[in-house]
Amino acid sequence: MTVSILLFILAGLAEIGGGYLVWLWLKESKPYWYGIVGALILVLYGIIPTLQSFPSFGRVYAAYGGVFIILAVFWGWLVDKKTPDLYDWVGAIICLIGVSVILWAPRQ
Repeated sequence: MTVSILLFILAGLAEIGGGYLVWLWLKESKPYWYGIVGALILVLYGIIPTLQSFPSFGRVYAAYGGVFIILAVFWGWLVDKKTPDLYDWVGAIICLIGVSVILWAPRQ
């Protein structure tokens, strides 16, 4: 379970970080290499979830969506300096509960 959680976090950071570098390149006129590095990181984001032990692509990506939301709240807080409000935290907790149900609910 620990490896799974770490892979979700790593994939989320790759997607957000890669997307952020592309954003900086296109929206804030940073050098072109920001876009190239961002694109390479986004390719890694596409590979990292395949390392999960879960057999279902749909479940992995559905659960990842919830993890992404949580990481995006933290990214906004730490990088963009936008303090999350109560509703951001409540939404993130709801997503975390959803991720847990999708991945670890007992199934037949």
